[in-house]
Amino acid sequence: MTTTPTPMIAGLLLAAGGGRRLGGRPKALLEHHGRPLVEHAVRVLRDGGCGPVHVVLGAAAERVRARADLTGCSVTVNPAWAEGMGSSLRAGLGALAATGADAALVLLVDQPGIGADAVSRVRSAYRSRTGIAAAAYGGERGHPVLFGADLWAEIAAGAVGDQGARAYLRAHRDAITLVECSDVAQAYDIDTVEDLRHLG
Repeated sequence: MTTTPTPMIAGLLLAAGGGRRLGGRPKALLEHHGRPLVEHAVRVLRDGGCGPVHVVLGAAAERVRARADLTGCSVTVNPAWAEGMGSSLRAGLGALAATGADAALVLLVDQPGIGADAVSRVRSAYRSRTGIAAAAYGGERGHPVLFGADLWAEIAAGAVGDQGARAYLRAHRDAITLVECSDVAQAYDIDTVEDLRHLG
C-alpha cells in the first residue's frame, strides 16, 4: 500500500509595513497581549499546522528582531518594503522557492482577529501545487490565502505596489476554493489609530 506524502504547507507572514496611518509605528511591533504582533501571528501559523514559517520584515527590521521571539522562523528583510505589500510577497515567495514547500499560506501581520482555526481550515483545503484556497467571510474572499507552489512565479511577477496578489486572485477567481471562516475569525485590519482598540 502506498501512502501519499503529507504536503508541506509553509506559513508566509507579511510583516514589513511601516504603519504610515499609525504615525509610523511598525505593525510588527504593535503590542498584543503584552507581546509584539509579529509573535502572535507566527504562533497562529504554527498552531494552524503550517511549517516552515517564513517572516518578511521591512520597517524597523532590526528593532523587530531584537524585540520579538522569532525562534525557528526563517526571516527575510525586504529593503523595498516602502513600495508596498507586493514587494514583500515577492521577497517571501522567492525565499520559499528553495524550501521544497508544496504551498504557501499567506497571513498578514495586522489581522489579529484571524487565528489558528482559520489557518487550519484554509490549510486543509490544499489539493495540489496548482491550487488556490482562501478564507471567506460571509462569502467574500479574505485572508489567509493559500497558493500552490507551481503558481508562485506567476503570482510574484504580478505583485506590485500595495496590491499584493489581488490582481492575480481577481483574474483567477473561478479557480479559488473559498473556505468560510466567519464563525471562527474576524478579518479586520489594524490600519488606523482607531483600529488599535482591537489589540489586547
